[in-house]
Amino acid sequence: MFCESLDIPDVKVLRPDRHEDERGFFSETYSSRNLAEHNVRINIVQENFAFSRHAQTVRGLHFQTPPFAHAKLIQVVRGSIFDVAVDLRKDSPWYGQYVSTELSFDNWNQIYIPAGFAHGLCTLEADTAVFYRVDQFFSPQHDTGIRWDDPDIGIDWPLTDTNPLLSPKDATLPLLKDFDSPFIYEGSTK
Repeated sequence: MFCESLDIPDVKVLRPDRHEDERGFFSETYSSRNLAEHNVRINIVQENFAFSRHAQTVRGLHFQTPPFAHAKLIQVVRGSIFDVAVDLRKDSPWYGQYVSTELSFDNWNQIYIPAGFAHGLCTLEADTAVFYRVDQFFSPQHDTGIRWDDPDIGIDWPLTDTNPLLSPKDATLPLLKDFDSPFIYEGSTK
């Protein structure tokens, strides 16, 4: 398995091995042992699937607050996305900053985003399917987010239209400056 830390070291891009032949390929997409070798520890309790019919669909920036804060392991199983993680941990040297990567069926990469980060994505193709695992159950009372277009974060979304397809919820999320973060930076796991 390939593993690379992004500019915020706790966020990691992973690439499971693919064993290919004329039939297609086989890939072990999750192994706690392999992930632990790369300082990724996630006890998966729920798996989610998101399908977007249209390119330029933006989802996020989402997270859950404690005690239901969760880490995510995200992979695209059809199409491609521009994936983003925003650091929300107080006292972090990267507070309010983001990292991004492209995830696609073709590159077969995954991204690990620990608790304390907001997550968002923009579909780069129509009919994109995203599979993600989390280490905490969904809790509607703790589910929230930050605006996708927050000017203080300044995400450089790969949009051809300034009005992407959004959910009503995502269109009305608060700005980072109006969010009192419950997340605390405790050092990097590198």
